[in-house]
Amino acid sequence: MTDHISGEDGELYSSRKKIYPKTVTGFFRTMKWRIMAVTLAVYYLTPWIRWYRGEGQPDQAVLIDLANRRFYFFFIEIWPQEFYFVAGLLVMAGIGLFLVTSVIGRAWCGYFCPQTVWTDLFLHVERFMEGDRNAQIRLDAQPWTAAKLRKRAGKHVIWLIIALLTGGAWVFYFADAPTLLGRLLRFDAPFVAYASIAVLTATTYVLGGLMREQVCIYMCPWPRIQGAMLDQNSLTVTYNDWRGEPRGKHRKAAATPLGDCVDCNACVAVCPTGVDIREGQQIGCITCGLCIDACDSVMGKLDLAKGLISYSTLTDYEASKAGAPQQSVMSAILKPRTAIYAAIWGGIGLAMIAALVVRDRLDAGFEHARNPPFVRLANGSIRNSFALKIANMRLEPRVFQVSLSDLPDGMLTQSNAPTPPGRSIRVQVPANKTHESQIFVTLPKESVRNAGDFTFEVIDIFGTDTVTYDATFFKPE
Repeated sequence: MTDHISGEDGELYSSRKKIYPKTVTGFFRTMKWRIMAVTLAVYYLTPWIRWYRGEGQPDQAVLIDLANRRFYFFFIEIWPQEFYFVAGLLVMAGIGLFLVTSVIGRAWCGYFCPQTVWTDLFLHVERFMEGDRNAQIRLDAQPWTAAKLRKRAGKHVIWLIIALLTGGAWVFYFADAPTLLGRLLRFDAPFVAYASIAVLTATTYVLGGLMREQVCIYMCPWPRIQGAMLDQNSLTVTYNDWRGEPRGKHRKAAATPLGDCVDCNACVAVCPTGVDIREGQQIGCITCGLCIDACDSVMGKLDLAKGLISYSTLTDYEASKAGAPQQSVMSAILKPRTAIYAAIWGGIGLAMIAALVVRDRLDAGFEHARNPPFVRLANGSIRNSFALKIANMRLEPRVFQVSLSDLPDGMLTQSNAPTPPGRSIRVQVPANKTHESQIFVTLPKESVRNAGDFTFEVIDIFGTDTVTYDATFFKPE
């Protein structure tokens, strides 16, 4: 495979140049450590948190129960017909991302994105096994020896273990974690569990360990979208060239005055995507702030003012360049765009909370049999058949009364039930379950002519929940 393909306009494709991010200490590195610890702990430990819901109910705090079509989140239980809550959370996540980006740039990319978190973890493993930046460069240049093979093999083994734990943790969200773990270790778990773990292990290893910054630069759409979210008052990592240029080594006998930048390339060496922030804003910059830590360290050693690279807005950059006072941080945050995003985000959140508080814990459906739509009985009466479904969405068993409305002469019976025909039937539904049965609505021959639309009514006998369902009585032409 060639290193590049050339055309008349120059190079169209070049092979990847490996990046060796150097370790650094400082405020932003410490913040990344803490956020990485919290996010990884949440991801790996959440499936093991227990939450008692009652006898016979799952006690896993966060569970996506596909078999029973439920989503459990601590005290909240979402049924399939309530999926709009999940949709609302996804909309809130998207608007929240717009809000954060408009205020502090790509903070999601720099600190919270799974690609960033796992890549950062893999980089620390690489440094632990192979040394820091210079040691890794030397190791790459060395011929293969037993020591090099041991370091490389050890690194990839640890990467694979992390990737395996990552894939394994994901499947625990879809089944009771302790039970599934035991079945996985006994090799009697469902095939889909092993397949999911294999796929997620491979993707974590490849994306976090091998591709790294290429995912952020070439695969992720967000760098291309976030430009529309920024304005002149959005905070982002900025190189203050009005102070740093012209850059140089600061020799005492320099022919021309130099800026504060000593061209040490420390900011480039620590960047996980290989960006030179001195060249301006670039699609590869994830605004993690590590270049700020590196530059501030160098400025401190040279007794120069820190902040040559800093979180700043375009407005503040122009003001500092002109020697004018900078705006306050609140001015950068409190602006029309962020106010609109915050209002929409908060409005959706409040609406979801209100819907969660007042939502019914009863759902019923009546599906009319289509083949045949009606049956003529021996005495001339007409009977319609309906598939009844009643969902008891509470954690205790309940008794419901199903009755007819707007069909004066109609009689209601239940398949395989000993009760005689009547205007209503009673159905007992276990806790957190759905009852399914077949019911019949029958009209005498003399009443069929005037039959039409009518209503089913389902009432919780010992509660207040009520559901009505409009239906049509089918009859001969």
